[in-house]
Amino acid sequence: MSAVRAIVVANLLRQTRDRVGLFFMVVMPFVTIMFVGLAMGGAADARIPVAVVAADGDPTAAAVLRELSSSPALEVRRADSAEEVRADVRRGAVAAGLVIPQGSTRFDLVMTQTSGSGMAARSEIDVAVGKVSAVMEATRAAEKAGAGPELAAEHVRAAQAESAAVAVRDTGGDSGGPTGFAYTAPANLLLFTFINSMAVAAALVESRRIGMVRRTLAAPVREGTVLFGEALSRLVVAAAQALLIIVVSALMFGVSWGDPLGVTVVVALFCLVATGAAMLVGALVANPQQAPAIGPPLGIVLGMLGGCLWPKEVAGEALTTIGYLFPHSWAMDALLALTRPGSGLGTVWTEVAVLAGMAALALGIALIVFRRRALRVA
Repeated sequence: MSAVRAIVVANLLRQTRDRVGLFFMVVMPFVTIMFVGLAMGGAADARIPVAVVAADGDPTAAAVLRELSSSPALEVRRADSAEEVRADVRRGAVAAGLVIPQGSTRFDLVMTQTSGSGMAARSEIDVAVGKVSAVMEATRAAEKAGAGPELAAEHVRAAQAESAAVAVRDTGGDSGGPTGFAYTAPANLLLFTFINSMAVAAALVESRRIGMVRRTLAAPVREGTVLFGEALSRLVVAAAQALLIIVVSALMFGVSWGDPLGVTVVVALFCLVATGAAMLVGALVANPQQAPAIGPPLGIVLGMLGGCLWPKEVAGEALTTIGYLFPHSWAMDALLALTRPGSGLGTVWTEVAVLAGMAALALGIALIVFRRRALRVA
């Protein structure tokens, strides 16, 4: 264990001397979480601003406005024109806008498809419009059955009162998912843990290039000890990055990560995947400059496919399906699922099993390849 400790300490000391690497580990994740999180709605309990154009005196518009205003997730702002709504959406003053023409039942929704807060606002608007539509349809049905307008309205109000007493229990289905910091914190944990793990693979390449690994093996140290020490060094960096994001995002942005055991297992397995990827890159590339040139771009692409840069529904079904070939999608699904009340490790056992298989595969291949190349000077 003393040899393993010496290898880990030497690698970590080398990492602390890399100021650029420390910036991307310590500062950049939180800058990204803050700005992207604000763009997606900020704190988890923040109300999403929406603009509404509606004519005074229009009963349909008044009903929709009442439903929107009753939503705890929305902050409804009145606008004077459709052009004003579009301008507000473009500059980010509101997440979405709804234009209700006088006397019409066809509304215009204004939003940006790549906006997470816009998608959340659309979900709330759909619910509000659906409720109003249901009331209108029920009123028409009552009138067709022979009831007068006043009696039809009375029947609808009675039906609404009865339906309000029905309790709806959340069984864990997708209700739109978290937004704001609650989304960007786990997304950036996965993104930066993987990217920075791949970036520090350059140190492994440098160790091979200058013959440090070969000289270590010249000492009375087993080959497996060296492999374990190098892998543990990368795992410590990945775990430190993940732990830093979890702690700081909870303290600075009020992010609730959910069940501690579930989060620990998911994050640990993802760190093992990132470690295997870093070891593989460090074993395959020929010089230290190639590792940061290959690793971070690959990490960004996988993050895009896995929903770490934007919600998966924005990418479309085809890209989302492809994303499940890689660990980011499974880890992202697991971390988001764990934020739901009542969720625990048992809720994400499928994701955990897949991540465990991916971690074993990545580490197994990486150690085999590195073992074969460890005695060679790149």
